[in-house]
Amino acid sequence: MSGEDAGSSAKVFPFFSIQPPSAKTFRCFDRFGRLVPVAWDRWRGVRGPCWRRTRTAPIRFSCPSPFATREILPAGASVEGEALGGLTRAEAIEVVRQKVAEPLAQPLTVSHGTETFTLDAASMITVDVEGMVETAFAPKATASLTARVGARVMDRTTGLAVAPAITVDETALEAWLTGVASKIDTAPANAEMIVAGTKLKTVPSRVGTVVDRSAATAAIIAALNDGVKNVELPVTVTEPDVAEKDLGPTILVRRSLRKLYLYDHGELVKTYSIAVGTPSYPTPLGDFEITLKRYRPTWSNPGSDWAKDMPAYIGPGPGNPLGTRALNLNVSGIRIHGTSSDYSIGSAASHGCMRMHMWDVEDLYPRVDIGSPVHIIR
Repeated sequence: MSGEDAGSSAKVFPFFSIQPPSAKTFRCFDRFGRLVPVAWDRWRGVRGPCWRRTRTAPIRFSCPSPFATREILPAGASVEGEALGGLTRAEAIEVVRQKVAEPLAQPLTVSHGTETFTLDAASMITVDVEGMVETAFAPKATASLTARVGARVMDRTTGLAVAPAITVDETALEAWLTGVASKIDTAPANAEMIVAGTKLKTVPSRVGTVVDRSAATAAIIAALNDGVKNVELPVTVTEPDVAEKDLGPTILVRRSLRKLYLYDHGELVKTYSIAVGTPSYPTPLGDFEITLKRYRPTWSNPGSDWAKDMPAYIGPGPGNPLGTRALNLNVSGIRIHGTSSDYSIGSAASHGCMRMHMWDVEDLYPRVDIGSPVHIIR
């Protein structure tokens, strides 16, 4: 007997037991849930027992509404590892909101060296909670009644494991990265020697750093999607052309002390006594460089009043005013050179040049290069 009892939604079916088929025909459920006779030869080769009708007392089965069971997520359904099987849609949405969406919206720390920057992930992303639950539920929602009944009888896992569905506001992210880059981006700087008071000081070199915007955007988006909360900021590094080890010779002249100091690789290596210009022809103050090195130079008459009685040229030799070596600077008529007037060393005696003992200028000459800086201070 089959049918429905009065005043009850429970259907009454004859009891079915699992028995191997022995008759030519038996009854099975069709796709509408009705008992129909089935010929044995249609099922030949099917492995295992079949449902066969036996004439025992009827038993009452309670069948939940198909619409109610459709709203229960299937076994195996999950979002980002959070199991949702057996939950209603509303319950699943709340679980995903608390266990998946809220952690994803927590702040993200972006680091570069000792500097850290905090990204407000909640303002950058949209998490599609309902969409993820819908995707996890999809296999059951679209399955036929027969497929759903079969899955329940066979205890099959039909739910999907769903990855987070996140949309990143790339415009907002780009604006945030612009602010970070303004604090990180720096041009490379060469090491140099500068005057600090009455000495030379080494200014160290600095590498240039520029935020790799494309790589940074990709790394942060990946972290936002994966729930990673720490990202190392990708930067491009440019080395300076001149590091401390590359610093060449540099000269410092203290005019008031009549001293010339030679530095190399940032260190003071030698001090020489010199003569400087008279008050009428003072040695100029400022930052200069060596433009020409002259071995056994020829002196040329500058046409000044003090030289009007001197020859146009004086070749190399004992009477040459420039001595055996001369270093021209990038200022007209000013040189560092030797002299045979050793008595003038330590005084203001020249017409603007810096005189040295012959042995001192010959010692200095190979130690400096064209382009070596010369700083003259009081």
